[in-house]
Amino acid sequence: MPKIADYITLNHISVDPLASLPLYRQLYEGLRREILTGTLKPGMRLPSTRAFAQQLSISRNTVSIAYTQLLTEGYIESKVGSGTRVTSTLPEDTLQVEADLTIALPPRGADAPARPPVLSERGQAIAKIPYDWERPRAAAFDSAMPSVDGFPIKEWERLLHGAWREIASADLGYYPAQGYRPLREALADYLPTARGVRCTAAHILITNGAQQAVTLTANLLLNRGDPVWVENPCYPGIRAALSGALARRIPVPVDDEGLDVAAGMALAPDARLVYVSPSHQYPLGVTMSLTRRLQLLQWADDNDAWIVEDDYDSEYRYSGYPVPAVQGLDQAGRVIYVGTFSKVLFPALRIGYLVLPDALVEPFHAARAHADRGTALFEQAVLARFIANGQLARHVRRMRTQYAVRQALLVDVIADELGDQWPMSGTDAGLHFVLWLPVGVDDVAVSAALQKEGISAPALSAFALQPLARGGLVLGFAALSADALVVRAKKLCGVVGRFG
Repeated sequence: MPKIADYITLNHISVDPLASLPLYRQLYEGLRREILTGTLKPGMRLPSTRAFAQQLSISRNTVSIAYTQLLTEGYIESKVGSGTRVTSTLPEDTLQVEADLTIALPPRGADAPARPPVLSERGQAIAKIPYDWERPRAAAFDSAMPSVDGFPIKEWERLLHGAWREIASADLGYYPAQGYRPLREALADYLPTARGVRCTAAHILITNGAQQAVTLTANLLLNRGDPVWVENPCYPGIRAALSGALARRIPVPVDDEGLDVAAGMALAPDARLVYVSPSHQYPLGVTMSLTRRLQLLQWADDNDAWIVEDDYDSEYRYSGYPVPAVQGLDQAGRVIYVGTFSKVLFPALRIGYLVLPDALVEPFHAARAHADRGTALFEQAVLARFIANGQLARHVRRMRTQYAVRQALLVDVIADELGDQWPMSGTDAGLHFVLWLPVGVDDVAVSAALQKEGISAPALSAFALQPLARGGLVLGFAALSADALVVRAKKLCGVVGRFG
């Protein structure tokens, strides 16, 4: 007498070999749907993998994978001698879903809470901070982008392969959060010569870009409501970091000598921290005078305050030699120096660094370790070799020449097209400068008109915490070829000229 099967026959379940979804996934989804809709009742026995595979004309391994996934997620259970059955422990409300799961169940990954989430006070502040660097950017004139086509990709690739060969297997575990020591040593050799920074490898903490560096600093040093001097106008990233730390921002004007220290002292003499970009102020492009630098250092020492020095692109100076960092003048250990490779190399590298006073090395190392355990090892290893073998210095020299040509070309086109009523400033260094608009012209309106023409030229007022006396456009020039610069510069002038 033939043996009678004691499991349900699933003739209504099928798979399509031509579908984009893998066969095991089709089978998994089909069985899961039958269980959730109640077609397959708790305790029902499923066909064996062999029998089901023969029925569907697929491999037994495919059925096994689908069953394993269902077993892992708790939809089925398997016992020796009892076969594979629908689990008997599914809650009743789970088994009452509609047959059309696309309506009854939210799509995978959907976020539809019954009520708004309750965030912490700091969480609410962070969630409100706008960010736009992930949006598609127009072709010109992006001040955040260096020339990626000038980057030595082949040399980087060679160093990457070398790093894979040379790093020992012992290094593949959790690495010190302070950063890869050979990279910190390479920076300790490079920075004194290139930037006038006084440090050893022990003072350097590697970060995931400058933004993490300033955010880490704000969170570690500031309490709620602490006053902080901020350049007006300033880099938007520091505004975000301070908002997230619940600090109180004190806008301090910037003039031809940089941050007005006397104004800051009048506005908030008890400030806990000051953020400055003294070598090439962002976005105005001015350089802080020596008198102001010494005045700022004295104020910080007298008031037990911290100076965060953002030195983001000062390697690219076209008039004279690079101006040494304020950190090199610091005798009291009050300066926290922030550097990044986003402008010197390319933004996607996501490597920055802090040069810390002795007193802050251990607290910052601990904070970084608790936050994310540190930066990816191999990128650090490649960068260490890139610096140590002189490639970084050669790249900077080569790109400085290229950028000087591109900047001069853009300046000349604007001067020829618009004339003297449209002055430019901040052209001594960096990857951007400011095109000033006639007094009374709305730079936001001009920027919006340019955006409609596919030209990104941010309004200067967008970087300000308090109104500025005159509007302008922040123009980057590094990422465009000479031909592209000329074409887009003439287009820019055509639009801007209508507002004169």
